[in-house]
Amino acid sequence: MDLAAYLARIGHAAPEGGWTPDAPTLAALHLAHATSIPFENLDVLAGRPIRLDLDALQAKLVGGRRGGYCFEHNRLFAAVLENLGYRVRRLAARVRHRATRILPRTHMLLLVDTEDGTWVADVGFGGEGLMLPVPFGRGAVSSQFAWSYRVGAEGPGWVMQARRGNAWEDLYAFTLEPQEDADFEMANHYVSTHPDSRFVQTLTVQLPTPTCRWTLRNRELVQDTGRRSETRRLGDEAEVRGVLANLFGLALPAGLRFPA
Repeated sequence: MDLAAYLARIGHAAPEGGWTPDAPTLAALHLAHATSIPFENLDVLAGRPIRLDLDALQAKLVGGRRGGYCFEHNRLFAAVLENLGYRVRRLAARVRHRATRILPRTHMLLLVDTEDGTWVADVGFGGEGLMLPVPFGRGAVSSQFAWSYRVGAEGPGWVMQARRGNAWEDLYAFTLEPQEDADFEMANHYVSTHPDSRFVQTLTVQLPTPTCRWTLRNRELVQDTGRRSETRRLGDEAEVRGVLANLFGLALPAGLRFPA
């Protein structure tokens, strides 16, 4: 794990007194990662395989100044946390956000233990996702700038929810069954190759910040402040490429195709 390169990528400095695997450090790293490395599926649209080994993740997300989706983000973040002494459990979830049917377990999240409690860490859900960890098992509301989240029990499992107005909306449902690398490899193959996968069908790039969440789906650019959302349709492919490079800070892979 090239920790120095990773910290430079997310703009976070190592503490002078050394690392302490506590809740404040977890929160600071989580915020820096979530607001610096975009969620994106450009390699899927370019016909490139998505590799999940640590060397490939560092080369792409850190050295290549690219982003990725949940498996890439959270596997990299888990490696960082374990390098710093945290106990991390890798879990799988069924996405409910924007879903009209029951989906397979194609989302990865992390459960992180600290002396201050256990937290859900998830830097890979994109524009609707977390910027900070959420307390696990206590039903506490986590206020994150203009957005709020909570984890609630549901039968034998749990649900991550986000508040929109006065209502709570489900983002994803998960259990505490530990997942192995092979489980994520299989889910990653489905997400990146199956014709029904939204990432095969739709250009998706997202980046949250404390003041605004930016989302690009095909040519629809959404700016969401948590209180107001504005959508603008981009013109031609050149404008899309400009937004990817200048707004999201992405280097574009060769062979990238843009859906209409």
